[in-house]
Amino acid sequence: MTKFLKRHLINILQANEINNLFSSFDQIGEIVIIRIPDELSNSKKIIGEVLLDKIKKAKSIYRQSSVVKGDFRIRELELLAGIDTTETEYKEYGCRFNVDVRKVFFSPRLSTERNRIANLVKDGENIINMFGGIGMFSILIAKKKKCNIYNMDINPDAIRLCKKNLELNKMKGNVIPMCGDASNLINELDETADRTLMLLPERTDNFLDSAVLGTKNNGIIHYYCHIHADKKNALERATKHYFNTIKIKSTVLHSNIVRAIGPKYYQIAIDANIRK
Repeated sequence: MTKFLKRHLINILQANEINNLFSSFDQIGEIVIIRIPDELSNSKKIIGEVLLDKIKKAKSIYRQSSVVKGDFRIRELELLAGIDTTETEYKEYGCRFNVDVRKVFFSPRLSTERNRIANLVKDGENIINMFGGIGMFSILIAKKKKCNIYNMDINPDAIRLCKKNLELNKMKGNVIPMCGDASNLINELDETADRTLMLLPERTDNFLDSAVLGTKNNGIIHYYCHIHADKKNALERATKHYFNTIKIKSTVLHSNIVRAIGPKYYQIAIDANIRK
């Protein structure tokens, strides 16, 4: 994407402006979201028009004008070019999803991780997805495996879209949307899970006790965190942090870097077996 942006903006922006431009953008269905630094604010509309012209299928170009924030994990978006609609359809691994990028958290950059988790699940499992959003992980899993998944999220728009997405896809498994705080919803369940997903890396530690409560003895927790580190040390530091946080016996089965989210700043996945 770096070469794509430079190639199409090289005759429009100054050399120093090109160097200041963030190197990538997200395409979600017919919507493109790009981050543009404040020093390039005067050129943002031009950048938007170029992207609209050059990116196939794009109908709306937005600038992400804030960080992802709040309990609902949403961000502020500014229309740069095209149609002002934040709703689109996104396709991944044979599944279809309705997305509203202004009202819910969504990242296409987690596609590989979603597929990895889906391939780990076995038929017959009960799964808690504590921060399930519009159902991406849950539906991709249920499409492949005969399992039972509780898709929890505190954002009512995410659960509304999850219910719509269930109607769009044929699945072997069963997904149950649940709206509310995952810590409270886990207490309402009559059963514990074979595995629990914790994809809220910026706040995972706050919910680890609830994840342990909801997961059966010898079950698996998929723990995600953000770590400042050199790439070669990131997994080691994340694993150490996990063991410093978990309060029961646990064994790490696997760890991987999901993605870089900044200079020397990584999102890490840790698959861990717990013993209660």
